[in-house]
Amino acid sequence: MFRRVDIVVGMRTQISVPALVLLASTLPCSAQPPAAALPHNVIIFVADGLRRDAVNENDTPALWRVRKSGMDFPNSHSVYPTFTTANASVIATGHGLGDTGDYSNTLYPGVWITKPDVTKASGTVVPFLESDDVLTNMNRTFGGNYLGERTLLSFAREKGVNVASVGKLGPTAIQLNDLLSWDSLGSLSSSDAIVIDDSTGLDTGFPLPARVHEALEKAGLAAEAPLRSNGYRENSQQNNGFTGDAVSPGTLSANYVQEKWFVDVATKVLLPSFATEKKPFVLLFWSRDPDGTQHNNGDSLQQLSPGINGESVRRGVENADRCLGQLLAWLDANPQMKATTDVIVTSDHGFATISRREIAADGTQTSEPSALLDYELSGKEKAEPKGTLPNGFLAIDLAIRTHLRMFDPAVRASSGPSVYAELSVGGDHSQHPSTGSALLGEKVQELGGSDARVIVAGNGGSDLLYVPSGDRELVHSLVEILSRLDYVSGIFVDDRFCSIKTGCGGALRLSDIGLLGSSKVPRPAIVVSFKEFYRTPGDLLSGAQVADTALQEGQGNHGGFGRDQTLNNMAAMGPDFRHGVDALPMGNIDVAPTVAHILGFSIPANGRIVGRIVQEALSAGTDVPPKTSQVLRSDPAANGLTTLMEYQEYGGIRYLDRACLVDAHTKHCT
Repeated sequence: MFRRVDIVVGMRTQISVPALVLLASTLPCSAQPPAAALPHNVIIFVADGLRRDAVNENDTPALWRVRKSGMDFPNSHSVYPTFTTANASVIATGHGLGDTGDYSNTLYPGVWITKPDVTKASGTVVPFLESDDVLTNMNRTFGGNYLGERTLLSFAREKGVNVASVGKLGPTAIQLNDLLSWDSLGSLSSSDAIVIDDSTGLDTGFPLPARVHEALEKAGLAAEAPLRSNGYRENSQQNNGFTGDAVSPGTLSANYVQEKWFVDVATKVLLPSFATEKKPFVLLFWSRDPDGTQHNNGDSLQQLSPGINGESVRRGVENADRCLGQLLAWLDANPQMKATTDVIVTSDHGFATISRREIAADGTQTSEPSALLDYELSGKEKAEPKGTLPNGFLAIDLAIRTHLRMFDPAVRASSGPSVYAELSVGGDHSQHPSTGSALLGEKVQELGGSDARVIVAGNGGSDLLYVPSGDRELVHSLVEILSRLDYVSGIFVDDRFCSIKTGCGGALRLSDIGLLGSSKVPRPAIVVSFKEFYRTPGDLLSGAQVADTALQEGQGNHGGFGRDQTLNNMAAMGPDFRHGVDALPMGNIDVAPTVAHILGFSIPANGRIVGRIVQEALSAGTDVPPKTSQVLRSDPAANGLTTLMEYQEYGGIRYLDRACLVDAHTKHCT
């Protein structure tokens, strides 16, 4: 079924049926056709936020084993913006963000997103996509599948392959996104496909197929996913979900309990079930560690050192490796399955230590107004050190420079002409957006935000800016403002505002970074990345990143455009892969096409931003000379600064390395 053999008889060759029978009867037994080869299986292991240079023989023996026993990909790439759901959409479909429309973890869909059977008081205009119900609401809004593309797992399932997606809330469900919907009773449905994540067993999660529920009970495993708490109280440092605050350090523990349940489900329920059926399988396992531990780590409160290189993060990396080790141990204990199973390891993005004050390795601090204001504290907030960039700093600085009012999309107004609460900017009691996202304008009367002048979707190492009116002059003025902000490191503008002939000084185009495609979801007018630097020159592990976040200086984040974040960790081993090192550029966009090729099919496509089959890494492949980086530079802004981007191309695909905002004389990012 999956490995087709075509027997062709030439037009000049004629053999009668009796002759064929006679020929067959005279063949010795040894000449009979060999038994059909067993179909191959694939395990895709995603270690969320794993940095390539964090993998070593001692701390991560399982990851090291895949790298050294199979094919190593030292020139691998996540897609930019380097966020989780963005790269999850790419891994799921093999399409770039210009096609999937999953531009970032938080985006503006152009409308108010809500469940179909609830009041308009419940919903959001800037949804955070790491949620099963939000993903399903996005599907409802955009024709049943907001990605606009089939996913590898759903199409493989249609072809008779056993599939399951297990792990972190959000990216796990995205792997089967085109099957997610609300049923007639208003409950979540995955069309009986296996989606197991943080919400499994809850009303907010996808129901387990009856056969899986029964198998969990038989294996002595709970049918409800554990919390990230590890069984500790909310504010305990042993709770992996504990973020801390400005004066209290975050977690010191990895996500042990939840991850253990996920991998037990995989090795004690799903894989044994797959092994009993004479069908190929694809199992995707999305490990929340080390991402969650890096975000929340309590090793480095308000300090850049050790940042995300401390002991709690090391435990998070080891925890992810332990999960992979348990999957590999199952294969070792089942040699027939091991002989037919490929293991592909990747991570969605790299990581950096959060800087909320410094913008350079020499300690230079930001001087922008948002970092100099005094802010009113709300909820459980604690006062930050002087000079700290608040959550939502980009929205605040844009509001100040555009002289527009600022509104919080997470807080409804109790009075006045606007539907959202207005925030005070300036004076002794300034306010910052509660989630980092904001709407700018004179007033916002439309729940969907369409009358806002600017919408800022706060994300972390990069933010998205939307201009619902399509006002070209406003977009150009925003680009000019961004080029003067001292924490900005790259500006990318929708092509419709900045064509080749009428470029935007200081900015490259969205098409330059693969964000212009067939997306159903409205694309941002501007994507802006923030400054990063290396405390040790050339050492990606020492990377620090200005991030639009509520997390603290010294914790971890991603989303930026440095090589420490575009360089993910990728390797593969198994019957379909060679042993060695593939120095060609490749990345997350190539996972789905390569796995589909191994299984013997191609995934239907609507858009054209697609990955490649990494033929050179497969068993029949041959070595190819590595490619060198190229440089693309924007026209200069009024202040002479340009966005410079380094990238590689191979097989018609552009792999992005890094970008920076520099003067006209600088030839490379540092």
